[in-house]
Amino acid sequence: MELILLEKIEKLGALGELVKVKDGYGRNFLVPEGKALPATKSNLARFEKERAELEKRQADIRTGAEALALRLSEIQVVLDRPAGSSEKLFGSVTNNDIADFLKEKGVEIPRKAIEVPRPIRTLGDHPVRVKLHPDVSPEIIVRVERSVKA
Repeated sequence: MELILLEKIEKLGALGELVKVKDGYGRNFLVPEGKALPATKSNLARFEKERAELEKRQADIRTGAEALALRLSEIQVVLDRPAGSSEKLFGSVTNNDIADFLKEKGVEIPRKAIEVPRPIRTLGDHPVRVKLHPDVSPEIIVRVERSVKA
């Protein structure tokens, strides 16, 4: 299936590119989500008319993502977790835990956007990437500390 991309999609293409994708991916995800249009003559003409508006919208989205990345850099993520004597956690820290912490600080980020490279199961500092936009993905440090028993 050949599509016209209406926004930049990582590992696929940029705004306005004609791409070939599997039918199911195009029909079930890209087109219904408004990320692409089938590559027909009428849709190509429609895209060219709306190109400036789409580019402006994408620039606004990127600017918003950059502002959010700046806010994220100001937040220190510190999570208290119970741990054994060898600094191993009883359980692990997930992207959901990080999203909940950020939500408490007033920054709402979907948990799917938080990429934990491998499960966090020890105390200390751990780098985590946050995918806000295909071009904006800041890295934050998640500090896991031993919870103090009251």
